Amino acid sequence: MSKVLIVGGGAAGMFASIIAARNQHEVHVFEKNEKLGKKVYITGKGRCNVTNAGSMEELFSSVTTNEKFMYSAFHQFNNFDMMEFFEEIGVTLKTERGNRVFPASDRANTIIQGLENEMRKQHVQIHLHQEVSSLLYDEDMAQISGIKLADGRKISGDAVVIGTGGLSYPTTGSTGDGYTFAKQRDMEVTKLYPSLVPMNTKEDYIPLLQGLSLKNVTLSIYDGDKKLYEEFGEMMFTHFGITGPLVLTASSYVGPVVKEKQVKGFIDLKPAVTEEQLDQRILKIFDENKNKQFKNVTGGLMPAKLEPVVLSLSGIHPDKKVNEISKEERQQFIMCMKAFPLTITGLRDFKEAIITKGGVSVKEIIPKTMESKKVPGLYFIGEVLDVDAVTGGFNLQIAWSTAYAAASHIY
Repeated sequence: MSKVLIVGGGAAGMFASIIAARNQHEVHVFEKNEKLGKKVYITGKGRCNVTNAGSMEELFSSVTTNEKFMYSAFHQFNNFDMMEFFEEIGVTLKTERGNRVFPASDRANTIIQGLENEMRKQHVQIHLHQEVSSLLYDEDMAQISGIKLADGRKISGDAVVIGTGGLSYPTTGSTGDGYTFAKQRDMEVTKLYPSLVPMNTKEDYIPLLQGLSLKNVTLSIYDGDKKLYEEFGEMMFTHFGITGPLVLTASSYVGPVVKEKQVKGFIDLKPAVTEEQLDQRILKIFDENKNKQFKNVTGGLMPAKLEPVVLSLSGIHPDKKVNEISKEERQQFIMCMKAFPLTITGLRDFKEAIITKGGVSVKEIIPKTMESKKVPGLYFIGEVLDVDAVTGGFNLQIAWSTAYAAASHIY
């Protein structure tokens, strides 16, 4: 039996503590906040999207950074194992659109309470308001020997598990402590970016659309001629730019490029029809309203809030009669609907990011056990690692699976 010290009482840390305790270890969790799972409370808009009920293939394809590294962890403990675990500890789940899994209560608190109750049942010792300032090693720095708390106390242990999260939502305590611990032992930490985060745009017409949600549209993002991202779904305009599921997922793919330079975005407002089909529809509308002004015949084609902006971008005067509109003008109007333009100038910061892209390099970690290659007995789990995925419960599954892998291999 080992004495296991877990730094961070978030999703990964809580779950690792349960598995380690079930394996007969003496487990201590050190959390600098006043309660456990502070970030879990706000995930999924307070509902906590705990995992995704998709296939293993979908699980792997959802990982945007270091998918291969997750091969062993996902096979040791997958999404269905996690769902079974929650049901076993008395947390009822439900599956919604996109295979997103939530607690049946629709409250993240149910997940926290379920985990915390199981931790207590397994005699995990929880230490709140306890910030860890550094890790302790043996004399030749070859083996982990414990942790040092901010108040100066030293706690000895046989294994130390780092589950400190990333930099996203720093108010929840995610302030990059794990990266500091890794760097202190000369472990590589890759470049860090906010991810699953809204984006800033340049155009002055975007704030005019604030609050407008678009459903069933396609968002494409280009760096010059190179397509970085294209997906169908929902998004929303804000006072600073764009957000919503399509945009958050896009940030996971385009983040590193957008951090360096501006890129072009296009929204296809009518992805179900071709340009030719849309032209035929518009011709029919024009034919039925020959003597009406342009601004009075476009209503059924798009949301009312979007209409003045698209009309302005088309370059056609709103008062112009439809029978006077040329084919070229009509084509320009169609392009505004099939490729509504915007310039993405950057990402919002870590305060608004759901996760952190980047982290402790997977080259430093044994994939099967999450143990440091340099320091026996030192483990890294969850968001602190350079692994991330798209939205839909996949990032929490990375936390659960890496936590399980680490906790199962402590001897």
